[in-house]
Amino acid sequence: MKLKLNLLFLLFSIVILAQDKQPKVGLVLSGGGAKGFAHIAILKEIDKAGIQLDYIGGTSMGAIIGGFYAAGYSANQIEEIVINTDFLTLIRDKLPRSSETFFEKEFGEKTVLTLPVEKGKVGLPKGISKGQNVLNLLLELFDAVDGNQDFSKLPVPFFCIATDVENGSPVILEKGSLPLALRASGSFPSLLNPVEVGDKLLVDGGISNNFPVSVMKAKGIDIVIGVDVEGELFEKEKINSVVALLNQIMSYQMYSKSDEEIKQLDVYIHPEIYEYTVVDFDKKVEILEKGTIEAKKFTKVFEEIAAKQLVKRKRKVIKYTNKKLLISDISIHGAKNYTRAYILGKLNIREGDSLSRKDITKKIHLLSATRNYNRIEYNFIKKTDGSYLLDFIVKESNENANLNLGVHYDLLYKSGVLATFNKKHLLKKNDLFSFDMILGDNLRYNLNYFVDNGFYISYGFKSRYNHFRSNSKFNQVSDLPNVSSINLSYSDLTNQAFFQTTFNRKFAVGLGVEHKWLKASTETLASDANEATIIDRSNYFSAFGYIKLDTYDKKYFVTKGFFADLNFNWYLASSDYNKNFEPFSQGKGTLGFATTFAERLTFQNTNEAGFTIGNPTSNIFDFYLGDYNQNYINTFVSLYGYEFAELSNNSFVKTQFDLRYRIGDKNYVSFIANYARIEDNVFKNVKLFDNVKSGYAIGYSYDSLIGPIELKYSWTPDLNEAHWLFNLGFWF
Repeated sequence: MKLKLNLLFLLFSIVILAQDKQPKVGLVLSGGGAKGFAHIAILKEIDKAGIQLDYIGGTSMGAIIGGFYAAGYSANQIEEIVINTDFLTLIRDKLPRSSETFFEKEFGEKTVLTLPVEKGKVGLPKGISKGQNVLNLLLELFDAVDGNQDFSKLPVPFFCIATDVENGSPVILEKGSLPLALRASGSFPSLLNPVEVGDKLLVDGGISNNFPVSVMKAKGIDIVIGVDVEGELFEKEKINSVVALLNQIMSYQMYSKSDEEIKQLDVYIHPEIYEYTVVDFDKKVEILEKGTIEAKKFTKVFEEIAAKQLVKRKRKVIKYTNKKLLISDISIHGAKNYTRAYILGKLNIREGDSLSRKDITKKIHLLSATRNYNRIEYNFIKKTDGSYLLDFIVKESNENANLNLGVHYDLLYKSGVLATFNKKHLLKKNDLFSFDMILGDNLRYNLNYFVDNGFYISYGFKSRYNHFRSNSKFNQVSDLPNVSSINLSYSDLTNQAFFQTTFNRKFAVGLGVEHKWLKASTETLASDANEATIIDRSNYFSAFGYIKLDTYDKKYFVTKGFFADLNFNWYLASSDYNKNFEPFSQGKGTLGFATTFAERLTFQNTNEAGFTIGNPTSNIFDFYLGDYNQNYINTFVSLYGYEFAELSNNSFVKTQFDLRYRIGDKNYVSFIANYARIEDNVFKNVKLFDNVKSGYAIGYSYDSLIGPIELKYSWTPDLNEAHWLFNLGFWF
């Protein structure tokens, strides 16, 4: 027994002595944005040679790649993650439309620029995005189901560099939440917001130390391998964006400091990727290939280093799993203005649910869509019974007001500039106030106030003023002579108070009361006594109800989903300009769906109908069909092939078929066919195909930053007419 113990002690001593004598190898990965993908190729060659890394450090993208490897991901796994990740969508914090609130689907998605408003002053955003989607991905991939968020206990020791915003000094992060540390190290100014870690506000580590070789040397590492993906200073002709300008400014000090760091390296690797920029995320395959070419040059060097490592520990390997975990308890930290019930209601999570990390990411999208939070973190903590405590840490946003800007042009409303002011907590903690002011050829506004009670009944108030002028065939009013067209002036002021309940952000049901002031006039038939003929100028009072469904994946250029908008109004009283009002009711509805074949060809069908019960004495409530606008109000309905308001009567049915093919990412060609029947009562008999009006259009569309840019050629064989149609920007 004593002999066995002596042998074990001897073997243990030999192993310890061998470990003491063999060199410790460290790897330092520089920052460089998209260029950092080249690091993966070097790691693959290190894996192939069999080098055991004793320490890893990095900055920005180098920190993210190095952090993955230190946690247990292989180089091949990291490559797979990078290939399958849409970094441009990730950085923009773009959320799937299904996550958006019903309010945002209905009244948002029409502006291009958002500016924060604080104490009555308009400012500039800190970055393009808050970086929540980046953090979501990191939280999802760094599995910490044991509740251990301290990355000082990683299988391979790791550190990363961030920069203190207050003084520009480097901050070495080597403990705490690894996802949060990597998010901070990679917070490139203008792209991602700074990150609060402890009592410091941190941004990209590349500003202070993009290549932290000296930090690695200070750890007592014998052999330091450094991979540098920094480029060169741009010539002035290539500085054509804010990101390029900031990168140039950051590079002055970065490159001079890196020269000193490089002198301390034992192995220096610099892939030839000068032609790429920090935001060339769409060129990741090319960058990986460049890294592979450079890595192959160091195969023998890596093999020699590996040969000196006689004793190697078994490397821990992470296997990503989408396993669902039973949640028996939920804790929330950091909530101030919003209650636990509000947060869990938006997340749609309850105790007893079984969720994977990917499921949690989708739930966080729902909470992020409220725009009430700067950061949302979570951690699974395993309990003794095998279930889990889901621990959330939220950081609420201080930006409660913003100004959104958009532009638009079409052939009816002409040019328009939209300025939208949004304010939260105006009167209540869970309210939303939105005011759209549209300046241009036709002055308009939209005001919305909504108290969002989540699962419970919500309520709100809407006010809208709309005005346009058009040379149109709006000539169906009985007291006008038979003229071919008139110069119509149309004004609408509508106020609504309503109650609404929503289900899963897809479905809404509401009831309310409405006041509507309508004025329609024409100067085509002026007299000595009056400059214009008044068609109607009355106040109308009604009760209304609606049912809405919206599962479309996009507001524009839809590829899948369903849509419904069914409305019914009971007009009960009027100031009655024409002195002959009688109560009546009116219904109007839209049903649609879209589906896509082979990823690029989309078929979309939209069906509309409207009917009138009773006898409205003012023909202003007739349904008017014609033209192509998507921002019509009241009883105006688009119909390709016909001029604006060319067809009118008390009821109509219409169906439209869109066949749209996507070329590249943002270009579309389309063919549209629409058919309509418009009569006093189209539902009187089943002969729906009698007297059908038809129209067609072909067109080209571009999904631009400011909204759709569309040029279409439309025609109708019914009248042998053709029209060119054009619009620019989001519809409002």
